Amino acid sequence: MSIRSKDTLGGRAAVVGIGATEFSKDSGRSELKLAVEAVHAALGDAGLSPADVDGLVTFTMDTSPEITVAQAAGIGELSFFSRIHYGGGAACATVQQAALAVASGIAEVVVCYRAFNERSGRRFGSGVQHREPSAEGTALGWNLPFGLLTPASWVAMAAQRYLHTYGLTPEAFGHVAVTDRRHAANNPAAYFYEKPITLADHAASRWIVEPLRLLDCCQETDGGQAIVVTSTERARDLPKPPAVIVAAAQGAGRAQEQMTSFYRDDLAGLPEMGVVARQLWRTSGLTPGEMDVGILYDHFSPFVLMQLEEFGFCKPGEAAEFVAADALPLNTHGGQLGEAYLHGMNGIAEAVRQIRGTSVNQIPGAARALVTAGTGVPTSGLILGADG
Repeated sequence: MSIRSKDTLGGRAAVVGIGATEFSKDSGRSELKLAVEAVHAALGDAGLSPADVDGLVTFTMDTSPEITVAQAAGIGELSFFSRIHYGGGAACATVQQAALAVASGIAEVVVCYRAFNERSGRRFGSGVQHREPSAEGTALGWNLPFGLLTPASWVAMAAQRYLHTYGLTPEAFGHVAVTDRRHAANNPAAYFYEKPITLADHAASRWIVEPLRLLDCCQETDGGQAIVVTSTERARDLPKPPAVIVAAAQGAGRAQEQMTSFYRDDLAGLPEMGVVARQLWRTSGLTPGEMDVGILYDHFSPFVLMQLEEFGFCKPGEAAEFVAADALPLNTHGGQLGEAYLHGMNGIAEAVRQIRGTSVNQIPGAARALVTAGTGVPTSGLILGADG
């Protein structure tokens, strides 16, 4: 794929199955067990069996390797297996990798998965505690001695600059949190089911790292999610309506680091997501106004606002008003703030439900969904659409 021209992947593969474990704070079982449960659930949803699978894709952070999951899930020979780097930024890229394998004939049925005990086991929110020497670790070394030890502290730098640039207050971030929790309140799978919040609740929540409050920060979750991808032609013979992969893209910006890209010309945007946005619009031929729903990665609420601006839904500094006006149905599963933190894979599943017409917060006639992966890191995105 070139960042300067339209690619030819769009329309050649589709998501045909989604499956997840329950989302909890203490799963009581291994991450491998969670992965296998999610894979089996997704295959069952697709009307396929483990014997149909010949490809697997996951994240570099996953502790359950592809061949181990294949063995434990009863999957036979694999012709394709791959891992995507950069944490939550990998979510949509796993589906892109699967689509590339299917479109090129390397594999016929590819399952993407992510499973972790992120609350009862390793907690990403606890910050950097040990890291082997690496080039990426060197970048972090410029910030850790000054107290920037956690993801929230890294994002707070950009969030503060955003507020300063556009003359806003932290209340601007509250609109994202309120929207997510409103949708989560209707979602029985969400951790915050039946627990909506108000702007006053957001403003009353404690500071984590100014200007981020507790309700600006995503959850820590145990669970697993899997996505099944096959060719669009084969998808039409399967039980559920396919969610066609209209466009898929990865993106990294200039001077890109992992969460600490503080030496860019401007901290009030997300250039890596700008790269993804340009590729998705160019390849699909679509525009922001043609999206029926947006599932935007929300590990921290300020980055949702910046994403909306990078994609052109509104002008810089106007995203808070855009969200407050419900101008685009946003994170209808409750997002990572409201449903669960599964590194964005549960967001892809929600986009599929919207295309199928089965979401608990269904948007009538939804035929196109924008999905994004983690921001502040090299990232990825998808446009999913109804077949035909």
